[in-house]
Amino acid sequence: MKILILTIMLCSVSLSISAQKQTAPETKAKIAVADNPVNLAKSAFEAHGGKKLKELKTLTVRGSVDITTSTITQAIPATFATVFAGEKYIFELNNPFQPVKQVFDGTETLSNIRGGFTLPPLTKFGFPLLSKYDENGFKVSALTASDSRKKGFRIEMSNGEFTDFYLDEKTKQVKGYKSGFQIDGRNITTSVEIDKFRLVDGVLIPERYAQRFDLGQMTVYADFKAKEIIVNSPISDDKFVLENK
Repeated sequence: MKILILTIMLCSVSLSISAQKQTAPETKAKIAVADNPVNLAKSAFEAHGGKKLKELKTLTVRGSVDITTSTITQAIPATFATVFAGEKYIFELNNPFQPVKQVFDGTETLSNIRGGFTLPPLTKFGFPLLSKYDENGFKVSALTASDSRKKGFRIEMSNGEFTDFYLDEKTKQVKGYKSGFQIDGRNITTSVEIDKFRLVDGVLIPERYAQRFDLGQMTVYADFKAKEIIVNSPISDDKFVLENK
């Protein structure tokens, strides 16, 4: 419970073959350029707001979430809230068993969970990574062989943590992603399938999505539904403090 998305007429055959011989290399070249990982990353970035996404100062998302696990199949209703301001963030998950709050003040990650268990900074994996695709310290590459048939790209950090983004063929919007990172020396993966977006002030933000955390001995599933999405509202620095610090 720690951490409770592819009759040509006979007389035209010779013309078709001739045309293919002349145009196929150019067509393949265009496809190759379009499928270049960096170009795919840029297309996804633009599809979600481009400059407005890059210049996003704050983002607040609040809503409901149903949580199940590989050991507890009955859904646990909860509410969530995330507040981002640059690299700083607050994440809150209110549920009947153990309310969770994690805060990153730009330097230190603090959590109210016993034993000091924390996620890595939420700005370092998943959807927030999209706006960093062209920044130093973030490497864009092709998806691994197992995902080679999917349209997408990988963004990897210098420490090896990564997020694979999967794109809609037509819109180039992110339809899902998979991230890999470590917690206390353990390899953790999380994957997300996005069902719906909301356009807020020119930025396309995930509104409904299902997330899966693979924690080794247990898997956690969470269905999120955002009810309130606010961008660029003023947020003071004193909000990014854990009360019991």
